[in-house]
Amino acid sequence: MTLTSFATSCSRLGGLVYRALYISMKPVLLLTLSFLPLFALFTNLQLAFSHDEVEQVVDVRGNPIFPGGTYYIIPAIRGPPGGGVKLGKTGNSDCPVTVLQDFSEVVRGMPVKFTISGISPGIIFTGTPLEIEFTRKPGCVESSKWVVFVDNEIQKACVGIGGPEDHPGQQTLSGTFHIQKYQFGYKLVFCVNGTSTCLDIGRFNAKNGESGRRLNLTEHEAFDLVFVEASDYEEITKSVV
Repeated sequence: MTLTSFATSCSRLGGLVYRALYISMKPVLLLTLSFLPLFALFTNLQLAFSHDEVEQVVDVRGNPIFPGGTYYIIPAIRGPPGGGVKLGKTGNSDCPVTVLQDFSEVVRGMPVKFTISGISPGIIFTGTPLEIEFTRKPGCVESSKWVVFVDNEIQKACVGIGGPEDHPGQQTLSGTFHIQKYQFGYKLVFCVNGTSTCLDIGRFNAKNGESGRRLNLTEHEAFDLVFVEASDYEEITKSVV
């Protein structure tokens, strides 16, 4: 065999090996590539989240937010953005287990309270891992704690209450909520347990007769919000109308 024919044979063999490897690895390669945009999104969001300066979270009066206190969550800018957060029925559920933001700016919604996961310093800072729950709950659920579930109908991860049993047939995500500075007020962020994945919470109008906008995980505009102590709500809202 001449040197030229030997080189040609090696080249062909190398091509066959490469092709075989490509075919065997193609499903893995395609799967990896399909996750690249999602990975990039999570990475960018996590970097933005981790670089925020830590400061104490305050209400609209400038008073610190404390664990166990009761607060309304309303838009940072009053008017067309709508009112406070509440519970509503969505999909085929007969129980109001989905967190919505009311369309009307005159609706205050339902008060919530915050609990610090683990050992509590008694002060809530931006970035502090939190549990959020409504101070009242429907009789059809065991808990009013906020959770994130994936609504298969609209293909979005939405904020609700309860547990997996309250969202049958839908995936629920375990994680913690965080408060971060944002535009004119704050935003809520949800971080998935056991990962570095953190996503902003925005609003989504499903336009299917629901009584408000859903709170959902988003890579787009977050819900710009403020906190009003429940006992101060009437006085504060009258002063800005």
